[in-house]
Amino acid sequence: MNMQIINKKARFNYRIYEKIEAGVVLMGSEAKTLRLRGGDLSNSYAKIINGEMYLINFNIPIENKKDYDSKRTRKLLLHKKEITTLLTKIKSGGLTVIPLKLYNKHRLYKLELALAKTKREFEKRQSIKEKDIEREIEQNYKGRL
Repeated sequence: MNMQIINKKARFNYRIYEKIEAGVVLMGSEAKTLRLRGGDLSNSYAKIINGEMYLINFNIPIENKKDYDSKRTRKLLLHKKEITTLLTKIKSGGLTVIPLKLYNKHRLYKLELALAKTKREFEKRQSIKEKDIEREIEQNYKGRL
């Protein structure tokens, strides 16, 4: 059973430059909840702290646990070499690392991360205009067939 959680806001709010795959460290109950109910990647981001990468603000809602923080910081599994190259790219280009999608590969959960830069307001408006024009052309083309 393949499961995917996609961050729909990412491509609208950010300009994506490079993609990276990372493993996610989860508790057993979190893995089961992800498989059954899913989670929310929309406001989450990745950060390098003390030479290790962490996923911050990823929401996995578990109901029956009292002392459980659904938005706790989760460790991401990357090689040291990958982390150092990411760190240099982040510092040199003013980039951030955001999650695009979470999926499972056999029994492991993987996260597709992206090096991205925040779009400015006028860039967002421009992308909305382009999508509207594309939709309009597609509708006109369908009417002719």
